[in-house]
Amino acid sequence: MQDELKLFGGAMVTLALATGVLVIVPFFQIKRVEAPAALKPYTAAQLRGRQVYINNGCIYCHSQQPRDKAQAPDDKRGWGRASVAGDYAYDVPHLLGTMRTGPDLFNIGARQPSADWHLGHLFQPRAYTRESIMPSYPYLFDVKDAAEPGDRVVTMPEGFNPAGKVVVAKSEVLDLVAYLQGLDHTYPVINTNNK
Repeated sequence: MQDELKLFGGAMVTLALATGVLVIVPFFQIKRVEAPAALKPYTAAQLRGRQVYINNGCIYCHSQQPRDKAQAPDDKRGWGRASVAGDYAYDVPHLLGTMRTGPDLFNIGARQPSADWHLGHLFQPRAYTRESIMPSYPYLFDVKDAAEPGDRVVTMPEGFNPAGKVVVAKSEVLDLVAYLQGLDHTYPVINTNNK
């Protein structure tokens, strides 16, 4: 019985130390990090679009954390500078991602500022990148015989528009595009070592 208590006590001490070092200390270090002055909070439309991003599982294929030049050629891919903790000051929960089946989206708003491009790409990705494995999201659009006043018609490349129809963006995809356009972290970062 004595050995079992020692084993259990040792396991609890190890767990407490690991939790302290890997969870509690980083929490207090990052808690002090402030947002860069150029980083603006999300608008209401961007927050709704962020939720569409989460609901559609975009995080499973796209990261939002370019790595340092020493770790990966992300800057050569055009994904921008390496991210810093302050870049995520307004992100709750953080959408860093764990895989890169598709490109990193940390700076997609700077790389692709066109709403038309985003709308068309979400309706039919292969119209813009032939070998793309990204799924299309037709349920975020209406395909109509004719546009009505106030409709946001999506201009598709030749050969990808449904014959005799118009593609109209729903409000959810317009919010998603607002979120994607807001992912622009091209401002300079001043490295302030928080102590």
